[in-house]
Amino acid sequence: MEYQHPHIIENGKGERLVFNRLVKGPQGDYLEGESFVAPNSGPPMHVHHLQDETFTVISGRLATEIMGEGVKYHEAGATVIFKAGVPHRFWNAGTNQLHCKATVSPALNFEYFITEIFRSMKENKSERPHIFDAAWLLNRYRSEFDMLSIPSFVKKAFPIVVQLGKLLGKDKKFERAPLPYLESNTSY
Repeated sequence: MEYQHPHIIENGKGERLVFNRLVKGPQGDYLEGESFVAPNSGPPMHVHHLQDETFTVISGRLATEIMGEGVKYHEAGATVIFKAGVPHRFWNAGTNQLHCKATVSPALNFEYFITEIFRSMKENKSERPHIFDAAWLLNRYRSEFDMLSIPSFVKKAFPIVVQLGKLLGKDKKFERAPLPYLESNTSY
């Protein structure tokens, strides 16, 4: 899926992402953007299996946590890198809006995945996407992403949720979804 840049998304719960451009490079494409996060907002513990994620704090106070480690705080000028495969979370630990420059490398399906998660959260008026949307996206893009805050017994039910959703036609909204990076021969 191709997006016009800048591409702006909001989740309705305090996060706005601006994808400024997709940069073509010899080591693969990467995304450049900005993140605007309201106080006490940010994603739950998650992992990008294939992508590095970098944040440079422009203003505000960024809190980060890598699974199994303590919380760290970062002020304006600091750069934080989450390497591929490292479970992490971050949030705005300040009282004003947090503004960061960000990159995701390689881009792969990140822009599509997070756009759909944010869309679903906003529609659901919740900190969580609709169960079908979460099940469909995390099942399809499991080679790239995982939400570690979702209990494993719930994830085990995702294939059933996806099948039931398909029977009800809920998957129509994902007809133009890009193929998973490592599983391009899997049918959904």
